[in-house]
Amino acid sequence: MNWPLPPVLVVDDEKNMRLSLRSILSGEGYDLRLVESAEEALAALEREEFFMVITDARLGSGISGYQFLALACKRWPNTPFLMITAYATPKLAVEAIKSGAIDYLAKPFAPEELLHAVSRCAERYRLLRDNAALRASVTQAYQLEQIIGDSPKMHELRQLIRSVAPTDATVLILGESGTGKELIAGALHSLSQRRQQNYIRINCAAIPENLLESELFGHEKGAFTGAVKQKLGRVEEAHAGTIFLDEIGDMSRPLQAKLLRFLEDGTFTRVGGNDELRVDVRLIAATNRDIIEAISQHNFREDLFHRLNVVQFRPPPLRERSNDIILLAENFLQHFNGTMNKHLHGVSLPARNKLLSHHWPGNVRELRNVIERAVILETSSEVQASSLPDFHLEGRLRKSEAITVSGNQSLDEVMSEFERQVIVTTLEQNRYNISKTAEQLKISRHALRYRMQRLSISVGTDDDTPPPASPGG
Repeated sequence: MNWPLPPVLVVDDEKNMRLSLRSILSGEGYDLRLVESAEEALAALEREEFFMVITDARLGSGISGYQFLALACKRWPNTPFLMITAYATPKLAVEAIKSGAIDYLAKPFAPEELLHAVSRCAERYRLLRDNAALRASVTQAYQLEQIIGDSPKMHELRQLIRSVAPTDATVLILGESGTGKELIAGALHSLSQRRQQNYIRINCAAIPENLLESELFGHEKGAFTGAVKQKLGRVEEAHAGTIFLDEIGDMSRPLQAKLLRFLEDGTFTRVGGNDELRVDVRLIAATNRDIIEAISQHNFREDLFHRLNVVQFRPPPLRERSNDIILLAENFLQHFNGTMNKHLHGVSLPARNKLLSHHWPGNVRELRNVIERAVILETSSEVQASSLPDFHLEGRLRKSEAITVSGNQSLDEVMSEFERQVIVTTLEQNRYNISKTAEQLKISRHALRYRMQRLSISVGTDDDTPPPASPGG
């Protein structure tokens, strides 16, 4: 973005020099403020923002240019200072740079020299503003309010994020694909003390194994074929900020060992290098793999798991918070209404029932895609069941895993969830035909309807007519 520039502050006790600088710079479109003493300059810096300061080395009475430079650079460290002088010596140039000047011009200088120095400062200002805007947009993209849900598990999840975010604790996020692990990581960064710094994300599964180490820790020139110059690693880019390693379960064991060392004290060595480097980053990791199974099969280091597992998050799958399905669907509907310039007013009752009857193996990501599809296809004022997939293909993605009991579930809750899964699966297999489903389960229609009511399962119809087929299946 071409950000508008604040003025340049010119500090010089010679009137002719001030007017000369104004003539050169204003002719190039720069706005200026002219003062003749360091004291006036300090007062101006207190009142107004400047993208750079040009000061003479020798001012009249009062504070000298070097003293002004030393004072101002401490108070406004992000403002570049350019020093000019008629008494140019290497010693004075070194003194100016040590005092904080970014450049040093000797009188008389060519206008092009001055304009080049000012142009570099203007570009620096715009780059800093661009970076700040980018960081703000990243932070904005991961607000806690975007983690939607009214179920008790989601309230607990948001509260845990609020508690953990201000700390520098390492975090491990475990959960199925599509449950919002990246949202959790982003929210932790946006609520942290590091939110003004970089937030670096790496998908470990998306980068070839032989390149992942270089991506993380960088490499030196000549480290391998194609390494034509030095490359900084993503951990260096994340210095003072946060790095999020998604799908860390796909990382090779040799690289896991190097990551473990990095987690211990923040030190690392670039590929092909010998120098030990150190950065200050907060690390958040996530995986959709069964991490305990991966450890038992020697695919993941147990010591790395314990080092990562300072605070653990387990976002629940969508099937365990079915009360949030409609809330999420309406939120996605509002979003896609805006992006596609549609004006759908809500989700019809048959469509709601169809959404509630699905098992959601792809979790929230699958629901988002379903609503996007519905908004594209729907021609009425509400999302109809006919605009939703029939879910036959998606239903086959359900994993036949052994039932596991979490510490928060009673036996009755586990049995109810299992019963719900069996009924929903059989309904889908029979295209929501109540009679055929009851027959297959070897119970009466009345008994099936009673169990469906108790488990909040509905197909939106009181007869045996299956839900209408969707146009695209």
